[in-house]
Amino acid sequence: MRAARATVATIVVLALAGCYPQSPSGPQLEGVTPAGKPTVLASDLVTPWSLAVLESGSTLISERDSALVKELTADGDVNTVGEIAGVVPGGEGGLLGLAVEENWLYAYFTAADDNRVVRMPLSGEPGGYSLGSPEVILDGMPKAGNHNGGRIHFGPDGLLYVTAGDAGEPDRAQDPTSLGGKILRINPDGSIPADNPFSGSPVYSLGHRNPQGIAWDDDGNLFAAEFGQNTWDEFNAIEAGGNYGWPIVEGKGDNPDYINPLLQWSTDEASPSGLTYIDNTFFLAALRGESVWAIYVRDGEASAQRWFEGDHGRIRDVAPSPDGNLWLLTSNTDGNGDQRDGADQLVEYRVEGFVEG
Repeated sequence: MRAARATVATIVVLALAGCYPQSPSGPQLEGVTPAGKPTVLASDLVTPWSLAVLESGSTLISERDSALVKELTADGDVNTVGEIAGVVPGGEGGLLGLAVEENWLYAYFTAADDNRVVRMPLSGEPGGYSLGSPEVILDGMPKAGNHNGGRIHFGPDGLLYVTAGDAGEPDRAQDPTSLGGKILRINPDGSIPADNPFSGSPVYSLGHRNPQGIAWDDDGNLFAAEFGQNTWDEFNAIEAGGNYGWPIVEGKGDNPDYINPLLQWSTDEASPSGLTYIDNTFFLAALRGESVWAIYVRDGEASAQRWFEGDHGRIRDVAPSPDGNLWLLTSNTDGNGDQRDGADQLVEYRVEGFVEG
């Protein structure tokens, strides 16, 4: 393992190499970094896309093109839980994000005419889970060969957040009546929360090109990773009702009508997909950049450290392991990566804490 060049990618918004310099009177910066050697937990996955860790110790993995949900047990066995009906793979579409709440499995997928979210009863025990009939709780997100968004996560408020891409038509991102180019927020049954920023609408924020990874810090603040077009990928602090500028602005635009990203990278350094939060640290999965970026946010400013450049190829998702370590899900079988022995894999790194200041 290595911290590739130990530099910040072309980040221009208050970002410094490594961690923040500390003033004598300033608060301490606490976080974690990856450490040790990687442990391969699962191999020979085919275009895996998302991870959902269960309280039982098992982990569910979606495979984009096969529409299969796989289970990795705590003992290291990989089983097939079931196939999601109605998935129509194509390009970057297919079975994408997974989330679990109580005894329901939620899935975001590309169907014949749109992208949608369904939920299914999840029953059984580790090594023998099964899925019930799917119920559509949100549909109408535009689909295309790319820019499908696809991440779903439950927030600390108990509501489901959904990232939806512009599906190749940038003007959708600024259209409040379109679900494309948005971050959406719904109740677990698909109904609209009464306190959403746009009355009667699932839209939570707008002006996004292809947002994917979402995660919350310890204070309940939402952050998101977003694919840029030709210039800048983004890491954004998400505000309810906020407009992030696409297609008028890509990256930092200093336009008072739109919210600037906290960090931005050139597109060959990132192409961000998954995002997670472990012990005061965000970890961002980079596809084209073949890296993981550790991101530290304090007082509205952010810095980043690059890890694993080229070590595992394309990284699709990241998640905390059940014991708080860092999991990486690779994406070298999706037609864009360098096919490797054992691809694709779920890999674990130990994390170590630090305090500076």
